Amino acid sequence: MIDQRRRGFLKGVLGAGVAGFALGSGIVPLRVEAATAPDASDWPQKAFRTPDVDETISELYGMEATESDQITMDLPTIAQNGAVVPVTVETALPNVTSIALLVAKNPNALAAYFDIPDGTLPFVSNRLKMAETTDVVAVVISDGKAYKATQNVKVTVGGCGG
Repeated sequence: MIDQRRRGFLKGVLGAGVAGFALGSGIVPLRVEAATAPDASDWPQKAFRTPDVDETISELYGMEATESDQITMDLPTIAQNGAVVPVTVETALPNVTSIALLVAKNPNALAAYFDIPDGTLPFVSNRLKMAETTDVVAVVISDGKAYKATQNVKVTVGGCGG
């Protein structure tokens, strides 16, 4: 019985010593800091408040988008629940710098906006909230030009409380 207590005590002291050494030497940080937020001036605030798809594209990128068959959208044609509609977008277009997802009949068309860093695979996946049956538009910026692909999704149960 005494040997078990002695072993437990020694394990505790040894563990506390190792933990103290790890914290003191910086192996384990004492605090965790949040990543820095991007500059608020870069946030496309007005684009997220615009109801029309074409107006949103113009506000976001300052140009019109042309249809492209090089953008692949993977999303259901019939969504059982509009609150959670999975969507995946990828493209074979070169030098992609941005991908945006828009939902035509939502109160605000722009649902998601992604900056794509250089050397990154142009692939995004997200879940959209859709109030009713409507078009989902993916906009890709490639070599400074805007391209888009559109797919209609029929919503059987409204995602906005329906």
